[in-house]
Amino acid sequence: MSSPAPSALQRVAPFGFSTVVTFFAVSGAPTPLYHIYQETYGFAASTITIIFAMYVASLLIGLLLFGGLSDFIGRRPVVFAGLLFNLAALAAFLMADGASMLIFARFLQGLGTGLAIPALGAQILDTAPKNGPVLNSAGAFVGLMTGTLLSAILVTYAPDPTHTVYLVLVVVILLEMALLLVIPETVTRKPGAIASLRPRVSIPPRAMSAVLRTAPVNIAGWALGGFYLSLMPSLVSAATGNHSPLVGGAVVSALMLTSVIVVIATGKSRPTSVLTVGSSALVAGVVVTMLGVSLHQTVLMFAGTVIAGIGFGGNFGAILRTVLPFADQDDRAALLSTFFVQSYLAFALPAIAAGMAAPVLGLVTTTYLYGTAIVILALTSLVAIRRLEPSAN
Repeated sequence: MSSPAPSALQRVAPFGFSTVVTFFAVSGAPTPLYHIYQETYGFAASTITIIFAMYVASLLIGLLLFGGLSDFIGRRPVVFAGLLFNLAALAAFLMADGASMLIFARFLQGLGTGLAIPALGAQILDTAPKNGPVLNSAGAFVGLMTGTLLSAILVTYAPDPTHTVYLVLVVVILLEMALLLVIPETVTRKPGAIASLRPRVSIPPRAMSAVLRTAPVNIAGWALGGFYLSLMPSLVSAATGNHSPLVGGAVVSALMLTSVIVVIATGKSRPTSVLTVGSSALVAGVVVTMLGVSLHQTVLMFAGTVIAGIGFGGNFGAILRTVLPFADQDDRAALLSTFFVQSYLAFALPAIAAGMAAPVLGLVTTTYLYGTAIVILALTSLVAIRRLEPSAN
């Protein structure tokens, strides 16, 4: 591969960041619509859990099968395939007439995201190694916030609420597919692409300690994110009596917006210091949120969400800055894929369990149990953080 011009390489990281934002925006867009889908198509609340689970299951398939593929065939073809899958997913959402099509749309969406996110993250790191971890972590939160809030606004004020947000995202994806044609490739093709498709997790030995010691706090943060993106709008409605999609979407967006701000603000701080403060904030935020649920106070739920967002964003950014320096260009996408497998398992499995428990225990009781588990994990992480190797600092 001939070396791209420096001016061309300067476009890679901004493109990668904006495309990461798009993928996560597409992921967050259905959240404010779940209640409308349930009322329109008459399916049970447990069906929402199935729709959510399908997205995460297919995303994990994409990560496990194709997470390291871009290390061998290049970043651009893998990103293009991911964009195609997401375009097909949006088409399925637009044609949806029941739960089956929604499940299929989420399957396509998850597979496309699992394909593209490791390649995009590695593409950013290829050309912006210093700022890459911050861009990768901020991109996820910006995308989830944008998708959820945009969808909530359009659901509340725009005509045809179950279609408008997807039409907007179709236009964005088509633009990014066109831009991809002029973005240079950042890695040289090499043999081994077929072998890389064997499902596995790949952690360089030098990164193993950092990955294991940051696992509890990473799991706690993404478990919280999974609850917010699957059940928080319903919880806001059940706990406060406010049924506006905009309010539920705004609470979810508050978590992501706070996370973005903290990721950027702490980008040059010592990771272990950020993780210590972040884990404490996660505990405090969850406690305040549960107090808001108990007192039926939307303001307290917002306040708890903002505090928890300090922990979620700070921790995620610090974890990436701790783990990613252990990867080089040859195993960068594979390590990112493994990290996202861990993150999305934490994102999905507790939220799915909560969705199944809610009809039996009640959503409020389920929330208390869920929050308590997150608090325990965050407290456990404080012990593990103190034992991080000095290189993480």
